[in-house]
Amino acid sequence: MLWDILYILIGLIIGLACGFLIAKKVMTKQLKKNPPINEQMIKTMMSQMGRTPSQKQVNQMMKQMNKFM
Repeated sequence: MLWDILYILIGLIIGLACGFLIAKKVMTKQLKKNPPINEQMIKTMMSQMGRTPSQKQVNQMMKQMNKFM
């Protein structure tokens, strides 16, 4: 009886750990394939704030965004 409960708990812990690792890998792959922000979005955002962005500023923003991913 005690061994059965122990096996269930160990299986649950291993299943949760494997599920977390697989989900993390899938999410990072998905984010690399489809980045949430691209250059056009940055240009639009900066122009809405009243600034006309240069290509250098856009590249700096993209570099900062990629650093956090």
